[in-house]
Amino acid sequence: MGGGMTTVERTQVFLLPDLGEGLSEAEIVEWRVAVGDVVTVDQSVVEVETAKAVVDVPCPYAGRVVTLHGAAGEVRPVGQPLITIAPLDGGDEPAGHATYREEERAGSGNVLIGYGTGHGGATRRRRRTRLAVAPEPAEAAAADAGATGGAVPTAAPGLHAAGGSVAGGDLLAGAGPVAGGGPAAASGLLAAADPAVVGSAAAPGPAALVISPIVRRLARERGVDLGTVRGSGPGGVIRRADVEAALAVPVARLAAVPDPQVAPTAQGEGDVIVPLTGVRKVIADKLSRSRREIPEVTIWVDVDATGLLETRAAINAATPDAPVSILALLARICLSGLRRFPQLNSRVDTEGQRIVQSAGVHLGIAAQTDRGLLVPVLRDAQRLTTAELAAELAATTAAARAGTLAPARLTGGTFTLNNYGVFGVDGSTPIINYPEAALLGVGRIVDKPWVVDGQLAVRKVTQLSLTFDHRVCDGGVAGGFLRHVADCVERPALLIAAV
Repeated sequence: MGGGMTTVERTQVFLLPDLGEGLSEAEIVEWRVAVGDVVTVDQSVVEVETAKAVVDVPCPYAGRVVTLHGAAGEVRPVGQPLITIAPLDGGDEPAGHATYREEERAGSGNVLIGYGTGHGGATRRRRRTRLAVAPEPAEAAAADAGATGGAVPTAAPGLHAAGGSVAGGDLLAGAGPVAGGGPAAASGLLAAADPAVVGSAAAPGPAALVISPIVRRLARERGVDLGTVRGSGPGGVIRRADVEAALAVPVARLAAVPDPQVAPTAQGEGDVIVPLTGVRKVIADKLSRSRREIPEVTIWVDVDATGLLETRAAINAATPDAPVSILALLARICLSGLRRFPQLNSRVDTEGQRIVQSAGVHLGIAAQTDRGLLVPVLRDAQRLTTAELAAELAATTAAARAGTLAPARLTGGTFTLNNYGVFGVDGSTPIINYPEAALLGVGRIVDKPWVVDGQLAVRKVTQLSLTFDHRVCDGGVAGGFLRHVADCVERPALLIAAV
């Protein structure tokens, strides 16, 4: 045996890193490498989806892939094995990678959210956090068609699903069907890799051509069998519009795996099974905890927003290159109110039996996206001017909808502003974004009869609602805050007096 190390002894196991505050697991979306592939230091090896974002995970080791721990659709806990790498023998080292051992000895230095490899020198450390944004189906199809001369792309070799290699028609993003056939060829849903669904891999059928992870995720969440969907893209590629169109057609849906502890419930034809995963699961957990732990109260008031609209028009006329939105003005008014009533910019520490008032206002803005309701946070919003608030709000909400926000931007809020008026509704009793203590909701602005100086007039009216944690304050404080906000909406000049 001598003094050498065996191949097994020399393998390095890369564990799923900490992907951000409060995130304990991630779902594998797509492996970017296969068993037998050669990888270099910091090469992206897998795309995973957390409750906050879709992230490319780089590997800090170089060598040959020995094992992929988990399949597409499988949820892996943080700290558990993700990929096993074996060092290359001298003769196996590929051309152009002659320095991989030197890089590995020096350490990756790659930092992902709060994670680093830890074995590199300080001079080599660099931040290269990358959030992967899945391309729109049309864009992905066009890109692949251009790269292949219009032909449908073929699969990369060695792609693996749960229990073995992918055969026939199971697809990963950016890959077509694997040559050959087999029982896994029935669907592009990778049902064998998802314990929440069964049935799609049992019967052979035509290959489902799917390029975009967004399309696969949408189909999985809506219970659409991609094997039954006809693609309208180049070469029969299935687009998002094809999945949405399939929802309107009565087709056989995937059935959830029954829980042996729960009596089965009869399911009718056309029933849709939507697994609680990813963002939807986090939303459900946070809202359930909020309603369970926080004794919340909602108060509301109708206000005349005519003056606010006039003020916005005057600002935008003076600075057409830096327009200010109504949401930005409402954010400025909320910041003024929180300066007067800091009790609402706090949280309850139940373990320490205390109320913690935040020094800064980390303003959350509720934003509806394709992945669900997200609340990106503007940290220390009280330091921003109105113009800066407008710019930050526009950029942040756009990034949230595109899925490019870092997970850290979606945590740590102290107060939330929710403009549900964009959905055409007048009022709401929203649930507090745990662990915050208050949330201001704004309804749509509509023409209504209103009494002005004793005369009936048509004015722009909206409804404001404040939901607050009754543990941090009583009705006097909450009412004072809401009244201050309402007065500033009706008479924006009061903002100047409040500074």
